[in-house]
Amino acid sequence: MNGVKHEELREGRWFTLSLAEQMSHVGSEVFRALSWKKKGNDKYSSMALERAFDLLDLIILDIRYRSRLKEICRLREVLCDYFFGDNEYKSTEEKWNSYFYAFNWAARKNR
Repeated sequence: MNGVKHEELREGRWFTLSLAEQMSHVGSEVFRALSWKKKGNDKYSSMALERAFDLLDLIILDIRYRSRLKEICRLREVLCDYFFGDNEYKSTEEKWNSYFYAFNWAARKNR
């Protein structure tokens, strides 16, 4: 994985987080991407998405979640479709906010 933006996470800390915490971090980057997209700043939106994909790739590498691999890969696909494709899955900003808000809530609840 060349070009990993979250190198310190990759080295160990990331793999101590729960799935809810990991997905909450992904969600934070997606929220940033959505915000920048709404403001018309494609560069910053793309940078936030790159970080989100980087984190999703780390989740994919996490052997604890092998049974969830299909779901996580589909999430990556649908994000790509929304931001870079034709939005065939009919995603909306509101749906993304709802999806990732649930992980934020779960991560905080479990602390």
